Amino acid sequence: MSGQGFSKIGQSDKKRLYGPRALLVCGYAASEQDRLLDMLERFRLEDISVVFATGAEADTLVRQVLERPSGHGRGEDSPLPRAVVLSGITEKELSTIMAAWRHLGLPRQNWATLTPSSESWPLMDLLAELDAERIALNRPR
Repeated sequence: MSGQGFSKIGQSDKKRLYGPRALLVCGYAASEQDRLLDMLERFRLEDISVVFATGAEADTLVRQVLERPSGHGRGEDSPLPRAVVLSGITEKELSTIMAAWRHLGLPRQNWATLTPSSESWPLMDLLAELDAERIALNRPR
């Protein structure tokens, strides 16, 4: 991930992000999960698979975690760092999800989109890289 940089996401309702149509949700308490699912339903995005990563998946490849059935990990507190990895959704859906998420009152989290490179990373390595990128971006210049 380091060195690849960032690319701008547009507002297309036709252009899809890389990967299966899914959200990989990390670091959520069981009590927070329904708020995210309710938001997706409210915006008619309930057809997106939502996988709640558990601590047992820290060393599992991101691709393999995304292959879990929708609802996997629901009801379990996740000890992982907070992040959502978005995959296979349209650019417009990505914008909708991020804008709506801000109104949920949940703690800050990292956001990422799946890439051909990141899908082959162990989940914890990806989450650590996202934290490192966030810290670097917030460093005073």
